[in-house]
Amino acid sequence: MLPKELNELLTHTGPGTPMGDFMRRYWLPAFLSEEIPEPDCPPVQVRLLGEELVAFRDSQGRVGLLDEHCSHRGTSLFYGRNEECGLRCIYHGWKYDVDGRVLDTPAEPAGSTFKERVRHPSYPTHEAGGIVFAYLGPREKMPLFPNYEWALIPGEHVYVTKCLQECNYLQGLEGETDSSHLSILHREFNLAGNQALYQEDSAPAYEIEDTDFGLRLIALRKAGADQTYIRISSFVWPSHCWIYARYPEVHFYVPADDTHSWRYDLGMIAERRVRPEDVHRRKQIGPDYRRYRTMANHYLQDRQRQKTEDFTGIEDFLNHDSCATETQGPIWDRSREHLGASDRGVIVMRRALIDAVKGFLAGQEPPHLVTDPAQNHFEHVTTIQECIPAGGDWHAHFPQLAGAAPAPSAAQPVGG
Repeated sequence: MLPKELNELLTHTGPGTPMGDFMRRYWLPAFLSEEIPEPDCPPVQVRLLGEELVAFRDSQGRVGLLDEHCSHRGTSLFYGRNEECGLRCIYHGWKYDVDGRVLDTPAEPAGSTFKERVRHPSYPTHEAGGIVFAYLGPREKMPLFPNYEWALIPGEHVYVTKCLQECNYLQGLEGETDSSHLSILHREFNLAGNQALYQEDSAPAYEIEDTDFGLRLIALRKAGADQTYIRISSFVWPSHCWIYARYPEVHFYVPADDTHSWRYDLGMIAERRVRPEDVHRRKQIGPDYRRYRTMANHYLQDRQRQKTEDFTGIEDFLNHDSCATETQGPIWDRSREHLGASDRGVIVMRRALIDAVKGFLAGQEPPHLVTDPAQNHFEHVTTIQECIPAGGDWHAHFPQLAGAAPAPSAAQPVGG
C-alpha cells in the first residue's frame, strides 16, 4: 500500500504542486495535429495539468497554445477569430500571436502603446508523430525534444489515437507497468495470437533495470518445456510506456486535471504504410475523443460474451483497460490496496516517481531531460516480445539493449 501523503504527492498535478511542476519540465502531449488540421482553422480547447488553454494554427501553419482567457477581461479565446496570423478575442478584439504577443487592441485610442506592455501566457509547441507536444515549464530550462524512433520515421508509418480517461493519470500508467494482467483481463477463449502464451503462464517472473530514460520492465513466462516468452516494455519519463500490442506502441498518460487524463496510443509499422484497419481503436472513440463505452453505460458489457468468448464480456483491449482503471475511482486511495509479487513493476515505477519528485523538491534536475544534441538519440528505448530458449540469458539475445544497470533497490516495496 502507499501512504496517503505519498499518494497525494504522485496524483496532484495542478499548478504549484510538486508533481505538477515536475511534469511541466517535460514535453507533454497536448492534443492531436488533426484537431487543428490547417492554417486559420477553428481553435480548440485544451485541458492539461489543470490549466484551461486554447490552441490554434495560424496563417503560416505555426501552432500556438495560449491561456484560454483573454488578458483583457477574461473572455474565452476559444470563441475567437483565427485570422491573419493571430487569434482575436470576440469581446474587444484583442489579438494574440502564437507567442502570446498582443498584436492589436482596436478599442484603445489611436497611438496607444498599451499592447506593448502586456504579454499573454503562452507555451512552446512541437509536432511529432501526429501529436502536438507542449512545454509548460520555465522557458530558460526548456529541454530539446527527444529523438525517439517514432519521432523520426515517416508519418505514414505512424498512427495515433487519443481518448479521455475518467480517472487520475497514474492509474492508467500503472496498468502499463503490470504485465500479469495480460493473462487475465485481456484473456480470450480462442487462444489466437499470443493468448496461448499469456494463459500458459499467468504469473510471469520479473526483471527490472534502471536506465537513462526510465525503467526497462522484463516479464518472462514459461512457453512450453523448452522456451521462455519474454516481453520487454519501457517506462519513459515522465508518464509514458513503450509496449507491444499488434505493433510496437507508445502509450502516454497525461493529466487533464487530477481526476481525468488523456491516453494517447501511438503505434509504429516500420515495414509498410499504416492502413485504416491498423487503427482499430478509432472504432471505440467518438469525434469528441470520448470512448463510446464508459462507466455510465457499464462499458456495454455483454454477459453472454463473458461466458463464451472472453474474460470480461467487453469489446477491445482499450475498454478493458479503461474499465479496470476508471472503476478504481477518480483517484484511487492506494492506502487500501494489498500488493503482491505480480505488482513488482508497479512498485518499482512508483518508487522511481517518488524519488525523482523528492529529488526535484530538493533542487535536483528531473531525469531524462535532453539538453545536449550529441546525446539526443534513443535507439535503446524500445519494446520487444519474443520466445527464447528456456534458461537462456535474454541479454545475449538483445545486444542492442546493452548498457542499462540493474536498479539495486528495485524490489523494495513502497510504503510497507
